[in-house]
Amino acid sequence: MINVGIREQLMVSVAGGLALEGFRPVLESYAPFAVERPFEQIKLALGHQDVGAVLVSIAASYDASAEGRTHQAPEDVALIATLPGWTIHVPGHPDEVEALLWEALARNDRIYLRLSDESNRKPVHADGLTVVRRGADDAPFVIAVGPTLDEAAAGTSDLDVTLAYLSTVRPFDAAGLRAALRGTDVVLVEPYLAGTSAAAVADALRDRPNRLLGLGVRNPELRRYGTPDEHRAAHGLDAAGIRTELDEFLVAA
Repeated sequence: MINVGIREQLMVSVAGGLALEGFRPVLESYAPFAVERPFEQIKLALGHQDVGAVLVSIAASYDASAEGRTHQAPEDVALIATLPGWTIHVPGHPDEVEALLWEALARNDRIYLRLSDESNRKPVHADGLTVVRRGADDAPFVIAVGPTLDEAAAGTSDLDVTLAYLSTVRPFDAAGLRAALRGTDVVLVEPYLAGTSAAAVADALRDRPNRLLGLGVRNPELRRYGTPDEHRAAHGLDAAGIRTELDEFLVAA
């Protein structure tokens, strides 16, 4: 283990050098320090040199709410998704992490593994987009990413919807979505910046009529600390918030 201290730009540059020498580096830090602070080095030391690494972040969007905005990174997945060649995993339960990590270690490409204190009650061990509850053919199709599954399930428990789970968001499982979707309404629930995967969904369905509702962390900054649960509710990512947004979406149909 190499501890470079609070110098995340250096951490990524060192990882790039190790990768050039044939090592498989694993980098870990809080999400804003793992992604936002060293973004240029991620782009150049790893991406431009076309070497592999496993980038692991903790604290996700607002797990460290008591630490303030410096420790929050709802933009991280959107940033990494702008760079070519990255696989992005957003596991929804601790039991899903080990398999993803071992798989990542056995590869040579660039992988971002986003960890969070938020967790679903049970793991979902599946590759790609997985339907966990099937509704009618014309029912809204709700995609819950990572740890949003339980809240999405609770918010739609009495509605006729198809509920699907997704933990690998890049590359986006376009084939899985096309195969599973039978209607036109898609609701995307992401535990980071709202709309991060909207373009991927639109591209997957570019030849089909569809309506998309993108839920996630809202862009306006919350300037009070609060608890993670309070942040989740303020962004409409708890069961009540998801249900309210979905009801409004369906009324507007």
